[in-house]
Amino acid sequence: MRDAPLRQHGGPASTVDTACPLDCPDGCSLSATVQRGRVIAVDGSRRNPVTGGFICAKVRRFAERVYSPDRLLYPAVRKGAKGQGLFSRVTWDEALDLVARRMQEIRDRWGGAAILPFSYGGSNGLVSQDTADAELWRRFGTSRLARTVCAAPTGAANQALYGKMPSVAYEDFVHARLIVLWGVNPSVSGIHLVPYVREAQRRGARLVVIDPRVTPLARLADLHLPVRPGTDVAVALAVHRHLFAHGHADRAFLDAHTRGSERLQERAEPWTPARAADTAGVEAERIETLARWYAESSPALIRCGWGLERNRNGGNAALAVLALPAVGGKFGVRGGGYAMSNSPAWGIRQTWIEAEEPPTRLVNMNQLGRALTAFDDPPVQMLFVYNCNPAVTMPNQNLVLKGLERDDLFTVVFEQVMTDTALYADVVLPATTFLEHYDLARAYGPISLQIVHPVVEASGEARPNAEVFGELAQRLELVDADAPAEDTDVLFKVLDALPGDAGAALRRDERPVPPFGSTPVQFVDVFPRTADGRVDLFPEALEASAPAGLYRYQPEASQTRYPLALISPASDRTISSTLGELPRPDVRLLMHPDDARARGLEEGDLVRVFNDLGEVRCRLGLAPALRPGVVSLPKGIWCRNTANGRTATALAPDTLTDLGGGACFNDARVEVGSVAQG
Repeated sequence: MRDAPLRQHGGPASTVDTACPLDCPDGCSLSATVQRGRVIAVDGSRRNPVTGGFICAKVRRFAERVYSPDRLLYPAVRKGAKGQGLFSRVTWDEALDLVARRMQEIRDRWGGAAILPFSYGGSNGLVSQDTADAELWRRFGTSRLARTVCAAPTGAANQALYGKMPSVAYEDFVHARLIVLWGVNPSVSGIHLVPYVREAQRRGARLVVIDPRVTPLARLADLHLPVRPGTDVAVALAVHRHLFAHGHADRAFLDAHTRGSERLQERAEPWTPARAADTAGVEAERIETLARWYAESSPALIRCGWGLERNRNGGNAALAVLALPAVGGKFGVRGGGYAMSNSPAWGIRQTWIEAEEPPTRLVNMNQLGRALTAFDDPPVQMLFVYNCNPAVTMPNQNLVLKGLERDDLFTVVFEQVMTDTALYADVVLPATTFLEHYDLARAYGPISLQIVHPVVEASGEARPNAEVFGELAQRLELVDADAPAEDTDVLFKVLDALPGDAGAALRRDERPVPPFGSTPVQFVDVFPRTADGRVDLFPEALEASAPAGLYRYQPEASQTRYPLALISPASDRTISSTLGELPRPDVRLLMHPDDARARGLEEGDLVRVFNDLGEVRCRLGLAPALRPGVVSLPKGIWCRNTANGRTATALAPDTLTDLGGGACFNDARVEVGSVAQG
C-alpha cells in the first residue's frame, strides 16, 4: 500500500488518488487536487474503470463541505437551549471525559440499555463504521440499533430468495435485450449505470421504467409504467401470472434450482392485468406489454431499486420483482438475471469486531421518536449520534424533535458539520471527512473495493471515528490503555480480515478481484447462497412474520382527507442528507398541473403540505412529469430549506414495512393548500 499521500505533496499543486465511500452504488475512484494544504478540486480518476473518470456534481462540490462555514472544528458543549445551536469550546479531553462520565453514571443508575447509539453507515466505509464503535457499544452493553431506514425490505427479500447472490455487474448491462429499471433512478443516484443502459439501447435493447415520475431514462424508455406508490407488488404479480398462465415459466429451471414455485403461482393467480392495472393506476395494456416483452426477451435484466420498498408493501414488492428471473428462466446468460446491491458479493464478515453482541434491547431506527418519548424500561437517557442526521432523515420528524428537546436527554453528536441534529446536542465532537482520513470503500453497484486515502490534514481539531471511539473505550476501561486507536491501525485490521487475496492486493495498491470475477454470470459463476443452494420462492419464515403473508397486497386505508401520495426521492443535490448544508435553489413541492388546478394553486405559490403528523411550508412547482395524485419533496433536505423548518419526514408515518422493518416514507398521504388561503 502507498505511504500516506500527505507526505507526497511536492510543489504548489498536486493530485492524490482516493475513492468515494458515500452512499451511492458506484464507488467512484477520485483524483483530488491539493494546493498549499487545501483541496481545490475533486474529480474522477480511471483507477476504477467502471466509473470511468467522471463523477457526480455532488462529490465535485465536496471541498465546499470541508471548508464550509458550518464545519465543526473543535469540541463544544451546549450553553443555550436545545435547538438554538449555542455552544462553548472545550478541549477533546474535557469533552471525552464528560461523555465517559455520563455514560458511567447512566449505566450505574439505569443500565447500559439506557444509552442508544444512533448511526447509519451508508456514507461510510468499512473502517469508519462498525469497527471501534461497535466494540465500544457491545462491551458497554448499550441498546442495539436496527439500521433499517434503507435497504432493509429489499435486503430481506434478496436474502430469503437468493442468500444475496452477487448481482449482474454494470458492465454486463450492454448484453441485455430487455432492461427493466424498477424503482430506481440512476440519473441522480448511480450515474455510471446510465452509459451502460444507453449502450444497450444502441445495441437494440428495449428499456422499461417503472416509476411514478417521468425520470430522465423514462423519457428515453420504450415503456413507462407510472405506478401509484405502494402498488409495485401488484404489477409484479401480474407478470408472474402471465408467465405461469401462458407457458413462459421455465419449469426445468424451477424443478432443478428452486422450491416453493407452486405457492408463488397460487398467490399470483388472482392478479390479472386488469386487477393490477386498477390497483396501480396504469393501463392494463402496459402491464401486458411488460409481461410479454419479459417472457420473450433474452437476455432480460431487472434492476431492482430501493424506491419500491419505501411503503407498507415494500418487502413483498421486492420479493415479487426479484423472483421474476427465476420463474422466467432468465439466468445463465450474460446480461440476464437481476441487479441489486452487490455489497455482499465479497463475502466479507465483520470478524474484526471481537466483542460479542449483547442481548440488549433492539431499537428500530425508524421509530426513534417513539424511543425518545415513550420508552421507559429503561428510558433513553443518552443518545450518541454519528454518521447520521436523524432530525431530518427519520420518519415522524416532529416526534423525533420532541424527543431531542428533552432536557433530561444527554445527546452527543459526532459530526462533520453543524447539522439539524447537532443543534440539539449537549456535546458536539468534530469528525473528519473522507478527504481527511483512511477508509475502505465497498461499492454496491460495481463489484469493487478501494482504499480511501486522506488527501489533506484534518480541518481544525476534527478526528476520525476509529480514534475517538477507541479513546472512549480506553477511558471506560473497556480496552487496554495502550490499545492502538489510529484509523490506520483499524484499516490494517480490516484488510487482514478480508477474504481471499483482497487485503493483500489492496496493500500492494492493486485492484482486488473476487474469485468469481468482476462480472459474474448468475447460475454460471455465482449461485444462491441459501442453505441448500436453491432459490427459495416461498420462504416460510417470512410468511410467518409478514402481516398479510407473502406475495400479498395491503391496500391503504381510505384517504378522503389526504388524497395525495407524497414521495421523497433522491435528488442531484444531496447524498441522503449529506451536503444539505450547501446553498441550493428554493426547494419546491412538485405537483401535477391538474392537481394544482383543482386546488386553485399556481406555480410559485407558498403552500402548506399537511396531514395529521404535521405540515411543511414551501413554494409550489408544477411538474407534468409527475403522475396525478402524487406530490414530491426531495430526500435529504434540511430544515433551512423550507419556510417553516420542516422536511418531508414530518409527514411520513413511523410504521414499518411488511418485511425487514423498513421505513414507509412513501406511505405519507397529504393534502396541499395555499398558505395565503389558510
